[in-house]
This record gives sequence, C-alpha cells and structure tokens, in this order.
Amino acid sequence: MSTILQSPLTGPAAWRGEDLAGDTSWIHHLSPAAIAAIDAALAHLKSQGLHFPDFTQADFPLPEAFRAELKQHADALENGVGFVLLRGLPIERYSDEEINAIYYGIGLHLGEPVRQNPRGDLLGLVMNVGDKTKKTTRVYETNNYLPYHTDPSDVVGLLCVRKAREGGLSSLVSVGAIYNEILRRHPELLGLYYRQWYCAHLCVEGDAPGLTPIFSYHQGKLTCRYLRQYFELGHEQAGLPLSPVEVAALDLFDEVIHLPELRLDMMLEPGDMQFANNYAVLHSRNGFEDHDDPALRRKLLRLWLKMPNARELAPEFPGRNGFPAPAAEALA
Repeated sequence: MSTILQSPLTGPAAWRGEDLAGDTSWIHHLSPAAIAAIDAALAHLKSQGLHFPDFTQADFPLPEAFRAELKQHADALENGVGFVLLRGLPIERYSDEEINAIYYGIGLHLGEPVRQNPRGDLLGLVMNVGDKTKKTTRVYETNNYLPYHTDPSDVVGLLCVRKAREGGLSSLVSVGAIYNEILRRHPELLGLYYRQWYCAHLCVEGDAPGLTPIFSYHQGKLTCRYLRQYFELGHEQAGLPLSPVEVAALDLFDEVIHLPELRLDMMLEPGDMQFANNYAVLHSRNGFEDHDDPALRRKLLRLWLKMPNARELAPEFPGRNGFPAPAAEALA
C-alpha cells in the first residue's frame, strides 16, 4: 500500500529546471552508426513488404550496440531524471510512411506501443487540425496552450517532424520537485493528494469516472497522475462537487507546476525524439502560431509505451496503458 511521504524526495528524479538549464546530459545525439542502423532496419522492413503498424520488433532489427543504448535510456526514464531527448534523426530524407515506421520501430525496442484512443491509433498525430468550436476537439489537435499533464501510459514519446512558425515550446516539470515544493509550503494539504479522486480519464463502465489518487508513494518511488480538468469533470460526472479545500489543493498544485524555477523548457527541432515517464514527469506545450500552408504546419507524432522496466504501482493507484483494442480488432 502507498504511504504518505513526509520528507523531501531526493535523487535524480527530483530535479529542478533551474538546475538543468546549463546541463545537456539529457540530450543524446544519434551517432552516424545509429542513423545507419535505422536506415538498415527500414530497408529490411521494406524488403519484407511490411508497413506500419503491421510489424514486430524482429522485423525492425537493430544492432546490439544501439539496443544497449536504448536500454540505458529506458533505465534513465525509470530510475534517472525521467526523460530523454534523442536528437539528430535526418527527418527530411524520409517519407511520411517511412517516418511512421522508424518511430514505431524504435518504440518497439524501448517498450510496447499501446493504443491512444478508442479508434486504436498506435501513433498519435499532434497537429493543428482540430475544430476549436467543438467541445470534442482535443487540445493537442489545436494550437492552444496545452496544460501540464500526464498520459495514461508508462512513457510518452514525441517525434518532431516540423516546427511551428512561432512558439510551440515543450515544457517538463519533475513530480519530485512539485512534491517537495508542496511539502515546503503546505504540508497540511499532502493527505488530500493521496485520497481517491474521481477522474474522467479513467472511465470504468460506460462513461463512469474511475478513482485514483494524485500522488502515490510505493516501494520507494513517488508516482503522480494529473490533469486538473479530468478531476473536475470526474467529480461533476459523479455528482460530487469538489469541496473548497480540494479546490485549494488543486490551485496550489497548479501554482507550483508553473514556477519558472521548476520547469525545463525546450524547443523540439525536426528529428528530435523526446520520451518522458508519465509517473515522474508532467509535460506541457505553449501556444503557437502556425504556417498558413497546411503542408508546412507544425507536426509531431506521439507514442504511448508500456515499459518492461516500469515501476510497480500501489493497489490504489490504477495502472493503465492506453485503450483496449477496438471491438472489431479484438474479435479478429
């Protein structure tokens, strides 16, 4: 069972953005050998007549040295700072179909890609293509500010294909740093984050919201799930409005995650692959101005990964890796 951590979290996972501002150890440049290995794996895939997403890890073979590097990155995601950036994929040399295959293939060597919506998509298109007038449009489908949040998978990955004309800065903040700041400011509120909250992102039967804490401390690791609007919507759906003290706790959380000294901002360049542990890091993106030409607009691809080295979650912190297979696919 989870216990309430009453002392500051220490170690690499409790980083502060201001301390990493001059540190580039989290940026890993793909070597010429790694790029050659990716090209060889892609050529092998095409020689077999296979296409995304209908192939396995074995169909996208990478040499032992590259696999060892990816294993080190997976360890950093779970036991280090909780994020990595792989830089230098020559994105301009590949077609859209080849980019999909490369990113999915690398994902297969890190973990198991999982579905990102009820349609069963294994690669998410993060692009300004949504209708802002519709409530069903997701924020990542627009150029609006995307609030800090976690996704329902062990790890989230983003591959930058094209940048916006202006803006679109990616931002990360450490769960450990958030926790330490709340502990320092208002330790009397900590218990609220460990209680069960209704969350619309964890539907159980039909549209009924599921229950989850915001913080969980289990087997020496601090885990978080957060997107404020899903907690507000979950309590609304459950017919249990948030109390004033619960609203105050969420207000404090939001205030802390926006502290400039905590967050780490980065501009993802074309070919950059960012991976972040959804239990240890919250991610966000600021608003942006896009190109008028649709062919030049900002485009990122998103992966959700179930990781072989993921932490064990407390019984009261429901694990979730993506969405179930669509009914037609499940019966096939």
